[in-house]
Amino acid sequence: MSDTTRYAAIDIGTVTCRLLVADVGPDGVRELSRRSVISHLGDGWTETGLLSAEAITRVSTAVAAFVAEARDLGATEIFGVATSASRDAGNAEEFLAELERAGMQPEIIPGSTEAQLSFLGATYGRIGEDILVVDIGGGSTELVLGSIDEEGAIDTESARSIDIGSKRVTELFLHGDPPARHEIDAATAYITDELRPYFDGLRTRPREMVAVAGTATSLAAIDLALDPYDPDRVHGYCLGAHALADMREMLAAMPLERRRGVIGLEPARAGVIVAGALILETVLALAGLDSTLVSEQDILYGMVLDRAGIAGGTLAEDQ
Repeated sequence: MSDTTRYAAIDIGTVTCRLLVADVGPDGVRELSRRSVISHLGDGWTETGLLSAEAITRVSTAVAAFVAEARDLGATEIFGVATSASRDAGNAEEFLAELERAGMQPEIIPGSTEAQLSFLGATYGRIGEDILVVDIGGGSTELVLGSIDEEGAIDTESARSIDIGSKRVTELFLHGDPPARHEIDAATAYITDELRPYFDGLRTRPREMVAVAGTATSLAAIDLALDPYDPDRVHGYCLGAHALADMREMLAAMPLERRRGVIGLEPARAGVIVAGALILETVLALAGLDSTLVSEQDILYGMVLDRAGIAGGTLAEDQ
């Protein structure tokens, strides 16, 4: 690629810390490295409102390794964002100071920006109208409905970040091992109540849906029985509502130790996958759709595209 810049984007989420190193230029995006560490920044944060010292250390260690790899690969710009747990934590400044010692200064972004970056990444290279992008994180879920024209310009109707995520819902409701039926029912009711206003406020209905991030990619990998994980098979996979419901029932019926052994599921994500599946299942139902595409392109792609100024269009403000 000519006239390219090598970017390193780091996404610090409530459950996962992730790195993308990519060349970005007139010909698009070319990945050099993509890695993730399930670091559980949000352990206990729902109850205390604080990030634990252990979690801060785990994430700082992961970030330091990411920064070193990015430098070794010759990235000229290394930047990052921190999302839901960092937004809500009472000791976020302490966390940022530790990350600065690890080699970077991420920006704690508002939910609306997180939603917009997720949409930008998920729809990169696509054309279509009324596409709903859902990004299920550990602390929040981002929903964006928008369209992309043949020139790649984006027009979004509604972008919102909602404070439901796989870690948050697990810590609030799913205490049994396996979770009891009344816990599942209470979590589902809560998720539905939190999501419904977004869908009630839409002027147009989604025609298709694209799901990004660890919940969606893990469920696709489980459905495909992937061992080892294959991002090429996951990207663009069509996950049906019936298959999703069956997987959620299966996973919810298992104790945690058995869930860790499910083919296609990272053992470290086993504790939050039931809540994530409940959120994805509820989004599909409220959207009135019977399937979702799963995308490996997510907020990391959005971050490098935004930094490079490649994509155009108008992004909606948070409602």
